[in-house]
Amino acid sequence: MEKHVTLVGVLHIVYSSFGLIGAAVLFFLAGALRFILAHLYGNNIIDPMEVPPELMQFVPFILLIAGTIVALRSVAGIIGAIWLLKYREWARIFVLVLSFFSLLDIPLGTLLGGYSIWVLMKDETMRLYAAKPAA
Repeated sequence: MEKHVTLVGVLHIVYSSFGLIGAAVLFFLAGALRFILAHLYGNNIIDPMEVPPELMQFVPFILLIAGTIVALRSVAGIIGAIWLLKYREWARIFVLVLSFFSLLDIPLGTLLGGYSIWVLMKDETMRLYAAKPAA
């Protein structure tokens, strides 16, 4: 069962790292949105009257909020996975909670969440975490 726990930890680190990349893209888009639209307006690709100015103030804010949520969830996943690999009981529970949220991220998050829940809820895994000393 130790191999499964190690695989869960590594997969959460990799998955959360991709989440950090996604958050960086959202932050970039939030900052670059005005430049992108200025380019589209300048080349007559979009008529300035088609996009309301209120929308231009609202969309970057939404992108920043989404990027922050994705970044926080990704950092939490990396921290939880690192401590999961160090056999801390609180990290097992923490990664379980993150795994339930990952079920909503179809399709890869669903696979990772389901596998993580299966591994971390097994009696063998619970005994493994109870037997490891919390140094």
